[in-house]
Amino acid sequence: MSLDIDSLRSFVRVAEVASFTQAAAQLGVPKARVSHQVGRLEERLGCRLLQRSTRSVRLTADGEQLLSRARALLADIDELEAQFSATGGVRGRVRIDLPIGLAREVVIPRLPSLLAANPRLDLQLSTTDRIVDVVREGFDCVLRVGALADSELTAIPVGALEMVNCASPDYLRSRGFPTTVDDLDRHDLVFYSASLGADEPEFEWTEGAHRRAKRMRAAITVNGTDAFRSACLAGLGVAQLARIGASAMLERHELEEVLPAFCAPALPVTIVHAHGARVPRRVRAVMDWLAAQLRAHSPTPLARSRRARS
Repeated sequence: MSLDIDSLRSFVRVAEVASFTQAAAQLGVPKARVSHQVGRLEERLGCRLLQRSTRSVRLTADGEQLLSRARALLADIDELEAQFSATGGVRGRVRIDLPIGLAREVVIPRLPSLLAANPRLDLQLSTTDRIVDVVREGFDCVLRVGALADSELTAIPVGALEMVNCASPDYLRSRGFPTTVDDLDRHDLVFYSASLGADEPEFEWTEGAHRRAKRMRAAITVNGTDAFRSACLAGLGVAQLARIGASAMLERHELEEVLPAFCAPALPVTIVHAHGARVPRRVRAVMDWLAAQLRAHSPTPLARSRRARS
């Protein structure tokens, strides 16, 4: 009995995202084809792999057994195809998610070099500041900034982003130039909160190995990096920005640096994926390239990959 590889790919993606519709969209094929391929696989194996209803799709016991073996088999096939490929580079589709700021400032401007070296790579790029579900949304890897919550995903630290305190020239002319932390009592904060209001607005800085914080009035709270920069440029207050995203505005004097001795701790940057130890070669190539770009912009030493925390 022979198994169709495309049918295995469709089954694995449906099992991972628990949806025929989402699986078809991520694979770039019609939903009817995915349904047909999974049905043909079940017929070949003589068992039900997925329990379907109008609201949900879930694995059967036989489906759970097949899923782990199918993932390993597909990873081996990817490696074999890459090894004997007639052209250079890697091939196939890789879905990644990046924070908007890092995509704009670091990754997208350098993508031509990656794609030129890998002409048969099909890169699907999502950019958002929200925390995506790596498995459910079908991403091969994601780039995350900041502290991570515990999970079973694999996390690869790739450095950290240096922070800088900024304000617009117009704001500083009207409110004064702070020279000490106590001067911030006369100022407003442009505050970033991914949960939009669940966190208390604070100005952060480090003293030696210790974190310090000062409560401030937030003129505005945002949950996106573009809005964060725009609010600071509009003169709404002092903002603690990643230096990589603020450097051009500082050079053009659209923003001014304040309190340079009182900067927030650097934000860790991590690549997260769900492939475990068997990472397809095409995904490994993209992750290695991403890591190289981020490490080139990070002032911190490199760290080894680790399990959990995503």
